[in-house]
Amino acid sequence: MNLAYIPSPSTGVVHLGPIPLRGYAFCIIIGVFAAVWLGNRRWIARGGRAGTVADIAVWAVPFGLVGGRLYHVITDYELYFGPGRDWVDAFKIWQGGLGIWGAVALGAVGAWIGCRRRGIPLPAWADALAPGIAVAQAIGRWGNWFNQELYGRATDLPWALKIDADPAIGRVAGTYHPTFLYESLWCLLVAALVIWADRRFTLGHGRAFALYVAAYTVGRFWTEYLRVDDAHHVLGLRLNGWTSILVFLAAVVYMVVSAKRCPGREAVVEPQAVEDGATEGAEGAEGAGDAGKPVKVVKELDRKAGAASEKPEQKPAP
Repeated sequence: MNLAYIPSPSTGVVHLGPIPLRGYAFCIIIGVFAAVWLGNRRWIARGGRAGTVADIAVWAVPFGLVGGRLYHVITDYELYFGPGRDWVDAFKIWQGGLGIWGAVALGAVGAWIGCRRRGIPLPAWADALAPGIAVAQAIGRWGNWFNQELYGRATDLPWALKIDADPAIGRVAGTYHPTFLYESLWCLLVAALVIWADRRFTLGHGRAFALYVAAYTVGRFWTEYLRVDDAHHVLGLRLNGWTSILVFLAAVVYMVVSAKRCPGREAVVEPQAVEDGATEGAEGAEGAGDAGKPVKVVKELDRKAGAASEKPEQKPAP
């Protein structure tokens, strides 16, 4: 008999009057805010403008949610289109089911659109946001706890997760590995790793984001090995396990190639921020008394030179 375990919530919904607050959706929302907050701080530190990360996130987040849901529905189509299933459930995102691979892939498309509209390089923006994405995943995984889903094999460890029976979906009561907790803690470690490596090696041109991807896939491969929920298998390995391997290799190759082609970090990540800084600097110099005199002198010389060039050329008297 297991005397110590992590209890599961009796319900994933809390009603605030007539408004239902779903734990899964709440965790996703909090995660997005955390990612934007941390990403904004990092973006400003790199020379960008405050608010730019949030502006681009307006494009990236909806695309990411759609991509994450599409990946889940496509890879687990039998949950929505099999015998006795209702295809309308595919749109009920609050019941759980977001694939991180689809979320990152389609979210990158949305981010590219937002960056293009602002004249910002996507790799630089992705580098600033990378640790924040890991933190968002760490928070978002607790949504699986509210829904009592994505747990691992049966165990009697003190930190085992207690799952309640649900015959409607074939869920068996017992204590299982809390894979949601394992992945949440791993994502926090990934965030710390990216922040440390970024400061230590001055990562740029998308390499901080690639490091996040590579590190995350290592932990995801392990948690996939522990999970017992239904999943498609290829050569005896879960589909997400193969995806983790392929994405890890792609991220490592990108880091190596990028380091050779574009060493160092971008000098300018947001041209508009540089222009704003130059303007503020000039205005501050002009209003700084003696400190502003060099700027005034230069402007006066430019004015006189311009006036002289506009005078008609006088020919010498014969």
